[in-house]
Amino acid sequence: MQVPAAFEYAKATSVGQTLELLAKWGEDARVIAGGHSLIPMMKLRLARPTALIDINDVAELAYIRVEGAELRIGALTRHADLLDSPLVEEHYRIFADAERVIADPLVRNRGTVGGSLCQADPAEDLSAAFAAVDASVVIQGARGRAPCRCPSSTSVRTRPSSSPASC
Repeated sequence: MQVPAAFEYAKATSVGQTLELLAKWGEDARVIAGGHSLIPMMKLRLARPTALIDINDVAELAYIRVEGAELRIGALTRHADLLDSPLVEEHYRIFADAERVIADPLVRNRGTVGGSLCQADPAEDLSAAFAAVDASVVIQGARGRAPCRCPSSTSVRTRPSSSPASC
């Protein structure tokens, strides 16, 4: 039987609240939205977070917009939204092309851009597309925000230890 180990659970409604909960539960807490990678690892007990912080209600992280010369995509943006976005099609079609081959509709409807990039699988189409256009991500932690370049073949630490600039 695949049953995860016991864990605490909280549903955050803002980035600030998410950061507070991460500080409260420490290094072994994990943020979850789609959960397509984390949940199977928990069921196999390959991952044993002490707490899950559900960010599905953090609306400020779900967006696709153009600001100046940049296309900005929020971490909570669903794969399906990226695929269907006229802004993405107009400005960075490579993302729409990558999304067409990501998994199936269930994964595309629940999985998030942030989750895919945090998983940092170099064979995964979306992270490869972000690396191909030399994209950057903004990491936010208790000490502030910092941009980080999307690596082409190395993993990304999903929980910066003390500084948001420690990508």
